[in-house]
Amino acid sequence: MFFEFGIKDFIDILLVALLLYYSYRLMKDSGSLNVFTGILIFILTWLIVSQILEMRLLGSILDKLVSVGVLAIIVIFQDEIRRFLLTLGTHRQVGALIKFFTRNNKGEKKENEDILPIVMACISMGKQKTGALIVIEHSIPLDDVLRTGEQINADVNQRLIENIFFKNSPLHDGAMVIRKKKIIAAGCILPVSHNLDIPKELGLRHRAAMGISQESDAHAIIVSEETGSISVAYKGQFYLRLSGEELESMLSR
Repeated sequence: MFFEFGIKDFIDILLVALLLYYSYRLMKDSGSLNVFTGILIFILTWLIVSQILEMRLLGSILDKLVSVGVLAIIVIFQDEIRRFLLTLGTHRQVGALIKFFTRNNKGEKKENEDILPIVMACISMGKQKTGALIVIEHSIPLDDVLRTGEQINADVNQRLIENIFFKNSPLHDGAMVIRKKKIIAAGCILPVSHNLDIPKELGLRHRAAMGISQESDAHAIIVSEETGSISVAYKGQFYLRLSGEELESMLSR
């Protein structure tokens, strides 16, 4: 027996597909993809048992588990849900489009001038093999991270960045957070990623950078103390061994 398929049904299927895709991306970035797969298998089993096979006893047990499971998912994935709601609230995509259509060459030149001290400081620290971790905040606020460090609230300056990460400096072990072209805080503690796919040769700075990139839309720049190489963690991905030009290009975008 055929059923009617209208535009409302198409929109319904499309929205469900988008919701599943975004959930997949969110779980993949946070290293929880296996949990996401398990939830999908459980939901499919529940639908088959209760709707297709109509097993009343087993179906009623799974119904109870589903009702409790919603609360369990909220508790387990509270950070991911918070990130999703913050992304919706900040209208990042709309702001990016407005910025794209309204910017001019003068604005682009000013942005590059603001990025240059960060790039030059990273290149200089890389040559001296001085370890550094710099987080550039975007649309998702990092207030919880800022509270763990020392407040600075200074203009972005190459010499200041290098002095903060100098080996004898009391703030060199933590992360520096830059917000709206200002160095807001240094010595901040970042959430460490427990993703098992991170190469073992990458140290704690890289894991901390990956952790903040999974929980926000910030760029996390790492200067390796062992090799002097420059890397960036962004949206749950590493960009390793970048040159100064590649770093500048990435931050400009």
